[in-house]
Amino acid sequence: MTSMSRARVARRIAAGAAYGGGGAGLVGAAVVGLVLAELRLARRHVGNGGGGRVPAADGVYGHAYDIPGEPPLRLTLLGDSTAAGQGVHRAGQTPGALLASGLAAVAERPVELRNVASPGARSDDLDRQVALVLSSPTPVPDICVIMIGANDVTHRMPPTRSVRHLAAAVRRLRTAGAEVVVGTCPDLGTIEPVQQPLRWLARRASRQLAAAQTIGVVEQGGRTVSLGDLLGPEFEANPRELFGPDNYHPSAEGYATAAMAVLPTVCAALGLWPEEERPDVSRREGFLPVARAAAEAASEAGTEVTAAMPTGPRGPWALLKRRRRRRVPEAEPATPSL
Repeated sequence: MTSMSRARVARRIAAGAAYGGGGAGLVGAAVVGLVLAELRLARRHVGNGGGGRVPAADGVYGHAYDIPGEPPLRLTLLGDSTAAGQGVHRAGQTPGALLASGLAAVAERPVELRNVASPGARSDDLDRQVALVLSSPTPVPDICVIMIGANDVTHRMPPTRSVRHLAAAVRRLRTAGAEVVVGTCPDLGTIEPVQQPLRWLARRASRQLAAAQTIGVVEQGGRTVSLGDLLGPEFEANPRELFGPDNYHPSAEGYATAAMAVLPTVCAALGLWPEEERPDVSRREGFLPVARAAAEAASEAGTEVTAAMPTGPRGPWALLKRRRRRRVPEAEPATPSL
């Protein structure tokens, strides 16, 4: 499928989400059924992560940067098992802890982490998660990171419905004053027990949803980072290193790789990352119609998409950036939140 074709599919899904449609599918129904059957067999084969238990990583990171009277930055994670950190055994190995430690190092300021993500969650659970965040007596987070989408594909949630829930979550968080970064649907074609040609079909479905997610998020004022390719060539080349013991969820090294891709965008959203005056053409950065930017981002890991111009010759435009990754410091033990 060409970039333009992917852009058209993503645009149809996002339009259906925005205007209440429900008919746009990822791939043919029979094909989806085959993919889902294979994925469910794979999940039973690997045990899907050992019962959903995840290390508790909430707390304050970066105490070396304490300044009397200055509150810590507030970071909240929402989403599914990837956001929660399922598959690792120590709190410091979870993506939330890695992002909090990395953000503290860049900002030179402590970061208070809260994680409301739930293993097995689909996009329709974001309404509950956002309510937890906004009903808390603590201040609204400075930034929220959402990782969601894999369970939407494996449970046959219509993509228009999936994007509608995600866009609504981003809108509520942005209206409350939080910056929002979304790690889009990962590449399900990398799960080892899934064989060809279903592996290719799972990849296609994942990327189509990721592109549609990007359009919905950017239209609500959030930013996205593609996780698809991180769980593609790198995971395929080093499956024993980058997948956890269940061969389904990332290992500690896999989560660190994902955190390195998301951290620059988190920092940029908070004004902590040095921005070039112009996109780097040599890195194929630039301003594109939002649907085309979304399609390109879905096929290349670590690619950021953010709103640029409200309108252009073909509708809203976005800025596509390929940020250089920095090493995420190893997460220190957090001081639990009171």
